[in-house]
Amino acid sequence: MSLRTYTVERDPFTSRAFFPVFSTDDLTGPEGVERLFAIRNTEETNGVALNTAFPDVEERYRAFVGHLIRPEKRLNVVGLGDVGGTLVTALKLLGDGIREIGVYDPNEALCHRYEMELNQVLDREKPLVRILHEDELFDCDAFLFTASRGVPPLGAAGDVRMLQFEKNRDMLKAYTKKAREAHFSGLFCQISDPVDQLSRCAFLQSNRDEAGDYDFKGLLPEQVAGFGLGVMKARAAYMARRLGVDEGPLRAYGPHGAGLVIANSPAEYNSELSNELTRLTVSANREVRALGFKPYIAPAISSAALSILFLLRGEEFHGAIPMGGVYFGCVSRMTPAGSVIRGEELHPDLKARLRAAWADLREVEDQCRL
Repeated sequence: MSLRTYTVERDPFTSRAFFPVFSTDDLTGPEGVERLFAIRNTEETNGVALNTAFPDVEERYRAFVGHLIRPEKRLNVVGLGDVGGTLVTALKLLGDGIREIGVYDPNEALCHRYEMELNQVLDREKPLVRILHEDELFDCDAFLFTASRGVPPLGAAGDVRMLQFEKNRDMLKAYTKKAREAHFSGLFCQISDPVDQLSRCAFLQSNRDEAGDYDFKGLLPEQVAGFGLGVMKARAAYMARRLGVDEGPLRAYGPHGAGLVIANSPAEYNSELSNELTRLTVSANREVRALGFKPYIAPAISSAALSILFLLRGEEFHGAIPMGGVYFGCVSRMTPAGSVIRGEELHPDLKARLRAAWADLREVEDQCRL
């Protein structure tokens, strides 16, 4: 590749494996939430920095970029429940640039149903939907994990996303182990809840050897992305319209659920209004469940299908990316040099909220390492 290469050595628990260099300041700049505060010209990069704390980082970085630049990509989806089935349908309809969608679920009848219906009923040749064998799961450019255990029933109290954490974390281990064994070099898309925490789990789990020690030979931080913020931004826009608020400057940051930060504007920030928009956005999920419906269609399309397609096309998307030891939701775009965050002028009060949300995610690090 033609990009100039720089090398750094940083803590692999809290740092990126590779990132774009726009100026020499980037080589010593922060890894945490402060990345959201940087304002720079991001149209042209001077090169890419490789973190040598990750073994064979240059080879693994180039393999990942190879998946990104492939003109027609193969996506594999695990889990064909409400979210997974809707996601596959949306990708079949919207997936220009996707050559094939592999589907895998313990319920083989679901796999056959989606393969038949989407290939035969829809008048669209590509992408082809194909049933996967277990040994093919990581033969793809992007692996989409939507499987979930113990989705809380309608009427369950509390944050329904965090109620799934322990069971989904434990289920995820089997797949992150397979990703490690396969030396998977593509994109690992975490979609099941809680998205942000499980993205961190996916990275950590894949980087442990058989003895349980971290050797950082698994997934690079940039290979993992969490997809839950897109629907929150869409819900916030709906709530803004209900309140007669201009949705143009609206911003969404942070985790999918408790800790979410909705801002009425990045620079002309109004704390009272933003807090109310955040409350309404977070409670929208519970309101739909109270009506007797599980709100899965919007997350499958807004947070997952559309956001993943945007990422693969190099466009801006809402999603959780590695940021100083957590996966934090923001607007970014993936380039051959790494993730580029949309940096802009932020009000001091908004910066304080973002720092608090980031710190709250750091508080669950011990649970992510189990």
